[in-house]
Amino acid sequence: MEVAVLDIAGKDTGKKIKLKKSIFGIEPNDHAIYLDVKQYMANNRQGTHKAKERSEITGSTRKIKRQKGTGTARAGSIKSPIFRGGGRAFGPQPRDYSFKLNKKLKQLARKSALTYKAKSNAILVVEDFTLEAPKTKDYLKMLNSLKINEKKSVVVLNEPNKNIYLSSRNLQDSKVLTVSELNTYEIMNASNVVFVESSLNSLQKDDK
Repeated sequence: MEVAVLDIAGKDTGKKIKLKKSIFGIEPNDHAIYLDVKQYMANNRQGTHKAKERSEITGSTRKIKRQKGTGTARAGSIKSPIFRGGGRAFGPQPRDYSFKLNKKLKQLARKSALTYKAKSNAILVVEDFTLEAPKTKDYLKMLNSLKINEKKSVVVLNEPNKNIYLSSRNLQDSKVLTVSELNTYEIMNASNVVFVESSLNSLQKDDK
């Protein structure tokens, strides 16, 4: 499969680049995508939720009523979960949600996601570019030229570019990543994946 290389004005440069079948034309594995996205979201959870149990509640330790003769259930502490203001029974505790996945499974998931985007013609390739200054206006102009300004997009650079990153930072629906940061979640979450020419070459070169 070949895609045309565009400039930042959205015009065809006359160059074409071939998408490697081993990355953009495999048999997609939906379960691998599910596991990789699940791991990405789990690893981003802080896990700092906490509720106080009865041993952590501030309150008197006095027995609140006599054991027998009240006609009601016995009660020994105002901190009991059955009373208002008492501790919470089996409440959330801080925990680590992260888990590991095999490297090959993560690679399969990313290739599966890229294959889906290639099949739906959601892969764009633009010439390598830079911005003279961090201006959101200039970055938006490029998105308008590529006709993806109203869609979620991820722009993949070969290496970090401060001006491009700062220009995109204020936009909710557009994200800038380097090729080493590209992951299954970001690919599936975007409507369009925009590669600069050098990042696509780097991605395909690293595939063995």
